[in-house]
Amino acid sequence: MLPVSLIQAQAKLGEIEKRYDQLVAQMNDPEFCSDHQRYMQAARAKGEIEAVAEEYKRYKRTLTDIADAESLLGGTDGEERAFYLEELETSKKRVEEIEAQIRLLLLPKDPNDDRDVIVEIRAAAGGEEAKLFAGELYRMYSRYAERRKWKTEVIDLQETGIGGVQEVTFEIDGKGAYSQLKFEGGVHRVQRVPVTESSGRIQTSTVTVAVLPEVEEVDVELDEKDIKEDIYHSSSAGGQNVQKVATAIRLTHIPTGIVVQCQDERSQLQNKIKARGVLRARLYELQRQQAAAAEAGARRSQVGSGDRAEKIRTYNFPDGRVTDHRINKTIFNVPGVLDGDIQPFIDDLIAADQAEKMRESSEE
Repeated sequence: MLPVSLIQAQAKLGEIEKRYDQLVAQMNDPEFCSDHQRYMQAARAKGEIEAVAEEYKRYKRTLTDIADAESLLGGTDGEERAFYLEELETSKKRVEEIEAQIRLLLLPKDPNDDRDVIVEIRAAAGGEEAKLFAGELYRMYSRYAERRKWKTEVIDLQETGIGGVQEVTFEIDGKGAYSQLKFEGGVHRVQRVPVTESSGRIQTSTVTVAVLPEVEEVDVELDEKDIKEDIYHSSSAGGQNVQKVATAIRLTHIPTGIVVQCQDERSQLQNKIKARGVLRARLYELQRQQAAAAEAGARRSQVGSGDRAEKIRTYNFPDGRVTDHRINKTIFNVPGVLDGDIQPFIDDLIAADQAEKMRESSEE
């Protein structure tokens, strides 16, 4: 069933359909189309409601098909009656499918879903093994972005001398990037025999991942008096300076203690712009977490909050499996997953989140 009674849902859907038809009529008017700005605004508005409007039109057509089939059943028998009965059954199943789709489409949309993302990966417990795995996760998300034809750009990278990564911050630019990656935040755990372990014992190491929606200046206002800025020489693995001119930037947000640094660009100005972008993203995320915590009776999704303390996934090399603990899904292909083949996890996490939201809406 729809998230509210059918009559209430139809009232809302009717308004959406009416607005959609108005926008289509406007966009087919040559005089209206001559105003490019108005046309683009109408196109965006139409795109936001098109899926719901089209599904509702399909829903009404299917209800008409059911009514027609039922009216024709009365004076029929034999093969003709069997035909109409089959048509009726097919149409009723189609209605259920359309109702489920409309229910999904009517769920509140995360306003950040279409944004680009900033991903932060940090080695946690496990010493050098954790740093090596942090590097592998960085490559995993980079390869996933390549598969989606998204652009990645490093903001800050602190490598180790043996090819690992202490921490890395990078941008992923692509339509809907946040909607796909927002459930990747948390603790990723690896279980394997380290290269440096001569006795062959399996070691468990952890890496934290944070996924932040990229925000604009209008979303978070930075007060200059709250920011301490340090300029220093960027360095490579092992700590050697790679530039004679100090271009790396470290920003400290005094009220919250948040520290951001950027040393990837050769220009001090570019590093400062990137660092401020990361700082805005972290402050925005902090505000979101505080708002969620303050909301009375707020429920946490079954999928998880993306909190860094929450173990979300285990990469077990001896068994050749990767398990997401939130949805109890296991894939027996560690190399493939680490090569960026994580879409099956992402799809099931999104589906689980939608199912939880639908369950909550049915209880309201």
